[in-house]
Amino acid sequence: MPGDYDIEYASPWAGANYMPVSVKGTPAQEWDKNTWEPLADLARNHPEAGVHFQKCEIYNRKKDVSSPTAAWFAELLSPTPWFSTLFDDFHEIPKKDLKPGVDNATRFTSVCINTAIYLPWLVSQCLKNGVVLKRAIFKHISDAAASGVHHLGGAADLVVNCTGLSANKLGGVMDKTVVPARGQIVIVRNVAPSMYSISGTDDGPDEACYIMTRAAGGGTILGGCYQKGNWESQPDPSLAIRIMKRCVDMCPELTGGKGIEHLDIIRHGVGLRPVREGGTRIEKEKINGIWTVHNYGSGGAGYQSSYGCAQAAVKLVEEALEDRARL
Repeated sequence: MPGDYDIEYASPWAGANYMPVSVKGTPAQEWDKNTWEPLADLARNHPEAGVHFQKCEIYNRKKDVSSPTAAWFAELLSPTPWFSTLFDDFHEIPKKDLKPGVDNATRFTSVCINTAIYLPWLVSQCLKNGVVLKRAIFKHISDAAASGVHHLGGAADLVVNCTGLSANKLGGVMDKTVVPARGQIVIVRNVAPSMYSISGTDDGPDEACYIMTRAAGGGTILGGCYQKGNWESQPDPSLAIRIMKRCVDMCPELTGGKGIEHLDIIRHGVGLRPVREGGTRIEKEKINGIWTVHNYGSGGAGYQSSYGCAQAAVKLVEEALEDRARL
């Protein structure tokens, strides 16, 4: 939970931002779409949440067309993505203004989240609304509904499963389609003028390049990689150097046109994205007689689909409780 820094708890290690990668016509598109306005509202009206507006530029290189990053970012890299209508200032960057090696690019204003502020803020909102927080270790999903676990003493009416990567090994779920996608970042004090992302790198198919400056002095995130199946918790020093070099090349303003030795490093970080083959699972099922609503497997889209996924999960909770009331 917020305040923890476990390798399998990816939330504090995320950038995080809103750059949709969902495909038009899918449930994921609807979840992403329904998340934009709540995040924008936080940026406009609730600075204490640690969310702020930031310009962003998305670069596409045709030579990356077959790369895993380009496949993952296919919608994001499109000159006419479905989400363009969400942003008043969405536009293509003129050819004459493109950086060397970039074939096309777009620019718009999105949001960046300082997770060190935002996650505790979410906890504060839960407490404000009467939520009781408890820590426990469960070997089976049904254990969460057992008598005595609930703060009122009885058995729970329903369980919501948001266990992320642990859905792979939790009894009663054991979803082997959930795998880690390792990410590594460098957090620096240097400030970037915009958020940046690009379709691929020249350093390997599972490496990426992105930059975002967190709200309220939270530092600038330099990333990254997308290493599926890699559970390594320690930062790779060689990868960190490649990340810094790529980011300074993409945004020389980070160091005033100087090299990576002029980056002021705060720390290195590693997180494991909870990727699920087939996408996020938002479903309800009865396990040992108790309704369970699943909401896990969002991979690298956790923040930018969060409110939409929560809305979909709440709908299933309401359906399950209505079914229970009729019995």
